[in-house]
Amino acid sequence: MNKAELTDAIAKAAGITKAQANEAIDTFTGSIIKAITGGDTVTLVGFGTFSITERAARNGRNPQTGETIKIKAKKTPKFKAGKDFSEAVNGKAKKK
Repeated sequence: MNKAELTDAIAKAAGITKAQANEAIDTFTGSIIKAITGGDTVTLVGFGTFSITERAARNGRNPQTGETIKIKAKKTPKFKAGKDFSEAVNGKAKKK
């Protein structure tokens, strides 16, 4: 599913226009990005937790030449699926 398909699904389910659904998606993702870059974590109970982790600097190897290279430390986004989401993916979701 891409963003256009998600927009269509949200618009249909919520009974709103595609433009309103698209704005809601943009606001949702923008809010998560702003919180994460500000050092916070975002937890949606049952769905998952968005956070940021730091990768330490390390040595790597160029696969073409075999030369050792230095890889800089960096921050990366992380998502940990919540219990309900994990169970749904594994076919153990509660029936409503």
